[in-house]
Amino acid sequence: MSHRYTQPLTSAQVHALVEPDRVHRDLYISPELFALEQAHLFSNTWNFVGHASQVPAVGDYVMVSLAGQPLLMVRQANGSIGVLYNRCAHKGAQLVSAPTGNVGRVFRCPYHSWTYKLDGSPVAVPMRAGYEGTGLAACESGAGMQAVRHVATYRDFVFARLSDAGPSFEDYCGPMLRVIDLLVDRSPTGQLQVAGGCVRTLVRCNWKMYVENINDTVHPLSTHESATAAAKAVWADKPPEAPKPMAMEQILPFAAGHDFFDGMGGRIHPNGHSVLGIHFSLHSAYGALAEYEQALRQALGEQRATEVLERSPQNAFIFPSVSLKSSPQAIRVIRPLAADRTLVEAWSFRAEGSPDLMLQRALTYNRLVFSPMSVVAHDDLHLFESAQKGLAAGRNEWVSLHRGHRAGEFDTPTQDVNGTNEILMRNQFRAWAQYMALNLP
Repeated sequence: MSHRYTQPLTSAQVHALVEPDRVHRDLYISPELFALEQAHLFSNTWNFVGHASQVPAVGDYVMVSLAGQPLLMVRQANGSIGVLYNRCAHKGAQLVSAPTGNVGRVFRCPYHSWTYKLDGSPVAVPMRAGYEGTGLAACESGAGMQAVRHVATYRDFVFARLSDAGPSFEDYCGPMLRVIDLLVDRSPTGQLQVAGGCVRTLVRCNWKMYVENINDTVHPLSTHESATAAAKAVWADKPPEAPKPMAMEQILPFAAGHDFFDGMGGRIHPNGHSVLGIHFSLHSAYGALAEYEQALRQALGEQRATEVLERSPQNAFIFPSVSLKSSPQAIRVIRPLAADRTLVEAWSFRAEGSPDLMLQRALTYNRLVFSPMSVVAHDDLHLFESAQKGLAAGRNEWVSLHRGHRAGEFDTPTQDVNGTNEILMRNQFRAWAQYMALNLP
């Protein structure tokens, strides 16, 4: 095991790993570098925690791991949402162990029964007399559960930044907040609810490999050739005007050629964010829903409703943790576990006031495309794991990101590009270096 990335790491060392048109393979395979990512990158950036609809009642909680830290997203007594470290201030036991639940009005530690309000402040300590005259009240243990200080809720999407360093939520996300608007405004009432459970996949590769693939439009034609060939064979004798079953509606577009993917276009933003499919996407040809569309126009007005209905980006990525689709209403959350292990969660949303068919599209898409048992995802998973192993081979220590590279390409921080340009990926690694080096000498 290499120890070249033990502390103190310098900013120059970080930036040496990310060249303008390629990145060093250690970004994918070094356990030491992954540990530093947890301490720096994921602490200095704003990461998706959860959705407010997951904790509708006071005392509801969801367990989350972020930057290697065990957290709880909880609905507090005043109706707001807080994020706490899942650690008793006494001996460190976790306050809850079930992934979701309701704790009532207080957290109670199962070890020694120390109790805390839903905001983490202490309520009761057994045998309190034994602490009189000690230093408990003046130390961290006496202050109660620790709350994450930097939490932002935008239209029920909850984000957190663990470090005191880094930009504000609004400055960090910037125009990507409009992408969240595009998703939420699919509901005539402006309300989304997580629905239908979660498709979770443990991928045996580095998280950045999966993140790159979100913006990789060259791979579908070759990687998913067998899936699209099967779909085309099933549909070959149908007339062009025949209504497509949902599975065909969602799988057949993957067979589009490179010109299609190139023409869909992409947009890069500062901080590694991007939108793929700014002109059209694989989702643009879904069947119309007349009554729903009329309800949306009544709720939003003609101009905004038209914008929402006509914009269906392929993937909108808020670096480094969440990819959103406004149609179908779905997100993927990337949760890194180790240098070669990544948990991917695919969530579906019910848009309040919309027909059930829209939720069914989201559920079907997640299971058809992102489930490890699907006809699509197993191709990706095989290649992710293959690449993770292959990066250890030979003397070539670099991963190519050359396609479309031009000198001075980031002189314009926000710009529209063709859909196959690897600047979408180079933009991610540029942000990786920026936030990895934020607190380094």
